[in-house]
Amino acid sequence: MTAQPYAVRFSPPAAKVLDAPPEGVEDTVWDILDAAAGDPWGFGQWNADDPEGQDVRCASVGQLSLTYWINRRLRRLTVLNIVWLG
Repeated sequence: MTAQPYAVRFSPPAAKVLDAPPEGVEDTVWDILDAAAGDPWGFGQWNADDPEGQDVRCASVGQLSLTYWINRRLRRLTVLNIVWLG
């Protein structure tokens, strides 16, 4: 039996970015989050020098970066920030 993917929530600043994204950005965000929900630790740690910060991850694909926090107890990812350099 495989584990259920983590649920995804957005912080208010991250949700604001998705209000009017450039074409194709929202699809890419969801593609990244689909991968992160299935394997939350599959993307790099935000600050690899911080042993207590292992649950804050940064997922980057091309010009898009997402920073998310893994809430292990609730099996939830909270997207803290979305940056699109375009």
